[in-house]
Amino acid sequence: MAKIPSPTETAWCIKSLIAVFQKYAGKDGYNCNLSKTEFLSFINTELAAFTKNQKDPGVLYRMKKLDVSSDGQLDFPKFLNPNGGLAVACHDSFLKAVPSQKWT
Repeated sequence: MAKIPSPTETAWCIKSLIAVFQKYAGKDGYNCNLSKTEFLSFINTELAAFTKNQKDPGVLYRMKKLDVSSDGQLDFPKFLNPNGGLAVACHDSFLKAVPSQKWT
């Protein structure tokens, strides 16, 4: 029988994003979307360290006002957009602070 390879770090990251989305989705109704309240709960809990240290209040305002379909709901693909943008911003910030090192 073939040995099943261990999940990669990237696979674990994807699994974590899905798990976090599912943790917050559905408390206000439909479990495939985040309501505005659920999304704010996600931001205030999961991104608390980021929100407390954010120097640009406009970034947080845009994240909190995110409602891509104007129905008060955020599906998983749209949930990835602000998280991906946040990852890019953190990566860029790290490169500016320590341009010759890798972040591990």
